[in-house]
Amino acid sequence: QVQLVESGGGSVQAGGSLRLSCEVRGSTYGSYCMGWFRQAPGKEREGVAAIDSDGNTIYADSVKGRFTVSQDNAKIMYLQMNSLKPEDAAMYYCAAEFNPYCAPDSTIEVTDTRDMDYWSGGTLVTISS
Repeated sequence: QVQLVESGGGSVQAGGSLRLSCEVRGSTYGSYCMGWFRQAPGKEREGVAAIDSDGNTIYADSVKGRFTVSQDNAKIMYLQMNSLKPEDAAMYYCAAEFNPYCAPDSTIEVTDTRDMDYWSGGTLVTISS
């Protein structure tokens, strides 16, 4: 059984930085795509960044140049968030799809949780202005 365990959320002032981590626990193999998603109160969940097993990445326009997604030995995915804005406040989730045909540009567009194999429980990011 695979589990995704997040850490790193919290409260920060606007302009500050946070780094989220998503640890993949359990046996995994093969190609995959992983993504970071967020959902603010009253808004739909949106893709923030995605990465595949080859290291290809993609970002939502709203975070380009401020957020960086990376991975370490396919067991931990990170989201470095810099220059945080009040509108970045949300519950952040990580998700994974183990599929040799997945692609980050599709992963970031996922809106149905059933389209990813695993999801984390979420971590809250709050931004004070």
